[in-house]
Amino acid sequence: MSMSMRATARNTRLRAPALLALALSFSVSAADSAAEEFSPTTTLDRIEVRGSSVPATVETLEEARERLDARAGGTGLVDGERYRDGRVSTLADALGFATGVFIQPRFGAEEARMSIRGSGIQRTFHGRGIELLQDGSPLNLADGGFDFQAVEPLSARYIEVYRGANALEYGAATLGGAVNFVSPTGYDAAAASLRAEVGSYGYARAQATLAGNNGVADGYLSASAFAQDGFREHARQDTWRLSGNAGWRFGDTLDGRLYLTHVDTRSELPGNLTLAQAMADPRAANAGTVAGDQRRDFRLDRLGARLAWTPSDDSTLLLSGYLADKSLHHPIFQVLDQDSRDAGIDLRWRSERELAGRRNLFVAGLALAQGRIDDDRHVNVGGQAGDRTNLLALRARNAKLYVENQAWLSERWALSVGAQALHSTRRSRDRFVTSADESFDVDFRGVSPKLGLLFQAGANSRLYANLSGSLEPPSFSEITGGPAATLVDEQRATTLELGWRTHRDDLDVDVSLYHARVRDELLSLSDGNGNPLGTINADRTLHRGIELGVEWRFAERLAWSTNVLVNDFRFDRDPVYGDNHLAGIAREQLRAMLRWQVSDRVFLAPNLEWVPRSYWIDHANSFSAPRYHLLGLKLGGELDERINWFVDARNLQDRRWIASTNVVADARGLDAANFLPGDGRSVYVGLEWRTR
Repeated sequence: MSMSMRATARNTRLRAPALLALALSFSVSAADSAAEEFSPTTTLDRIEVRGSSVPATVETLEEARERLDARAGGTGLVDGERYRDGRVSTLADALGFATGVFIQPRFGAEEARMSIRGSGIQRTFHGRGIELLQDGSPLNLADGGFDFQAVEPLSARYIEVYRGANALEYGAATLGGAVNFVSPTGYDAAAASLRAEVGSYGYARAQATLAGNNGVADGYLSASAFAQDGFREHARQDTWRLSGNAGWRFGDTLDGRLYLTHVDTRSELPGNLTLAQAMADPRAANAGTVAGDQRRDFRLDRLGARLAWTPSDDSTLLLSGYLADKSLHHPIFQVLDQDSRDAGIDLRWRSERELAGRRNLFVAGLALAQGRIDDDRHVNVGGQAGDRTNLLALRARNAKLYVENQAWLSERWALSVGAQALHSTRRSRDRFVTSADESFDVDFRGVSPKLGLLFQAGANSRLYANLSGSLEPPSFSEITGGPAATLVDEQRATTLELGWRTHRDDLDVDVSLYHARVRDELLSLSDGNGNPLGTINADRTLHRGIELGVEWRFAERLAWSTNVLVNDFRFDRDPVYGDNHLAGIAREQLRAMLRWQVSDRVFLAPNLEWVPRSYWIDHANSFSAPRYHLLGLKLGGELDERINWFVDARNLQDRRWIASTNVVADARGLDAANFLPGDGRSVYVGLEWRTR
């Protein structure tokens, strides 16, 4: 069942070109009046204002990195400044070089296939298997699904990536882990900024921000708009977002913060093609998709709040909560009109102090969430609702209790022990019974333990190992298991992880090896023609692989960055599929970039995305998507200390390639409409102005 909801009628809309024109005119006038000295670097400087007036809960980038590095497992941090030197349209633009993260937009859209350690690899939309967080508060709906459009990557000060059970600090115990988007505040953001991007296929994007503080109160506000015609036919997208936060210091030990998010997005869906069609005419849309005017339009309003009590420098009690209201109109093979309301609260204690003369980190929390969806379904008649086919009232509830303690046994050794206890319920009431009643009440519960070991090999080098469990209840879109309406079970896994990370002046390395034994993996299937068959539980599967991220600054003006994924996901003696590979994701993927600082004001950065082998689109391993490599080039720099520019060219060879595919039970070796072509050659230019 889809987790989408109905979009309400709107009389007015904020358009990307309007913001674009405003940003360009503002930037040009700023360039004319600028008289300051040129900055000695071509990267955007971070605004960090630290002092007694800054709340303890507002971390610097360095403090966040130190906190993440102290974890006995795979973690990573993406500086929000690092990806602003090129087009920033999708989460792939922000997370493409995040170690361990596989993310690929399905047709240049904001929606993508996003996976960590094989989580949710069946999905090319409405992600699952990963906890998406904003400042530690869940963006997922109560049933576990999340929307990619809920996040504005340009409004992240930095992004924390917790791979697997290393997300236990936030109560997450999924196979994939968690991705936490940390927002700018009035203490660390520029007082004002304007950014504009334009490019191929009618692309236009703009953002305007304001921020400030007076020592007691602070605030940050971002308005952004995005529009593109798209590389393919019937692929028009329009999205605008308003997001911000405001904080207040009640005293030296107590501060609060409110968060506001509004998203209004409309996306035409071009649909899948056969491989032959995709190679012959990748810009074409699926004829049936166009006839049904298939699209995904939704509105999201979210209000969050956080109260932090810091009785000492090493202890914090956080109380956070959120309310979310979402509506979506989603014509696909049927018309889905869904309204939902979600609410949650989280109480978390974090203390890092000495115990028996040794450093000790203790985290404990309780998280409660509930959501309701009113799901109204109709026959799709040219994109309009025809006769009703179903009417469901869906309810989801989750209760999580989590605790983790990391004790330093000596100056070099630390032992981590923790667990999450989960109780989830899923309920459906069928309000339009036809051939079968789809009502149900199901409960999922269990405990996910974790045991980890950290070794401080040097001042900036750490080795780690951990053994952990994970448990994931199905979302509503998976729980009925297909036409037979057979309920599916929760997915469980046991994961062993070994890794090493180091940070030096000239070299950063982050590498993990993992081996996960998964029971009852949730697999969403389609038939050979791409029609949904529902979700099943695979008996036993294996997920194992290598996650490698490297940044090597091997000369004064040269730096090499690479992100490598090796994925070995397969069935384990399955009665139907044997030891076949799981479909839908490349077995190897490499992203690499060489950055040359040509001068103090200009950089040049050729880049590569490479999938060296074809990969299966069906679990029967009878048909595959072709390998590919894409070359790109970034050029940018500073006009002065306030104005930056870039040119971002992609797929320079104008290669025809496959960005994503359906996941099919058995394609029977036949070429059917299961492929989503990637964008052709494209060029984007951008300009950004910020106060200092």
